[in-house]
Amino acid sequence: MDLKKQVKFPYEFIGKESLRKEHWVVIGIIPARMASTRYPGKPMKNICGIPMIGHVYLRSKMSKVLDEVYVATCDRQIRDYIYSINGKAVMTSDKHERASDRASEAMFKIERNLKKKVSIVVMIQGDEPMLFPEMIGLSVKPMQKDKNLQITNLMGLVKTEKERLDPNTVKVVVDQDNFALYYSREAIPSGRKFKGVISTYKQVPIIPFRRDFLIKFGRLTSMSLERIESVDMLRVLEHGYKVKMVLSKFVTFSVDTPEDLKRVEKLMLSDKLLRRYRKA
Repeated sequence: MDLKKQVKFPYEFIGKESLRKEHWVVIGIIPARMASTRYPGKPMKNICGIPMIGHVYLRSKMSKVLDEVYVATCDRQIRDYIYSINGKAVMTSDKHERASDRASEAMFKIERNLKKKVSIVVMIQGDEPMLFPEMIGLSVKPMQKDKNLQITNLMGLVKTEKERLDPNTVKVVVDQDNFALYYSREAIPSGRKFKGVISTYKQVPIIPFRRDFLIKFGRLTSMSLERIESVDMLRVLEHGYKVKMVLSKFVTFSVDTPEDLKRVEKLMLSDKLLRRYRKA
């Protein structure tokens, strides 16, 4: 699949002004908890002197499309840290297993506080400390163009065989219109019988939902494929809905292990965005 055909360069991002003309309220919600099964306590792991959740929050706040950003958590340690940097946090149940379910609960609480409904909720995973704020605009743009789209999801190219085989990297295969066909922690598509070059994509967990679809999603039954792969978006596919994938050129790495943390910290030492918010 030709990368240049999928994404126009340079990017054109939606400004707050264009959203306000349509009376949209677009918020970012970052679900985070200390009891991660793969890497307990990772939201508060230190990267260049700042907890990981702080990087995600501060970089998300730079997005031009978001009216506000909230951290949704069941842990007071995370909430108190976000408060300490003058951020906004919402306490949620400690029973949620999926980030999207935590985001759904947080959205209702946020709306009660705002006394109005939001239009789009951008779910941003708390283990993406290298995210660029422009990625959020890229993920929302298709919804502005097509009002029938209910959910989008960023994806990026898998560039190494190690990453392709890593179960912590969620891979996705798409149809010719870039709608998701399947997500897996396994290496898909298989390269065993094909000797040519295979483009493999990974899920980048920045996922905008239209408000009503996030509510609907929360009411859908979790089915077998979602549980087997431990991927929220399979609930959407299993119930017959579509996820529009949006290709991103930005190179980022999530943190799922202590080794990931060391790699990301090394890369972020030369990060220009870090210089901006570390001085604030």
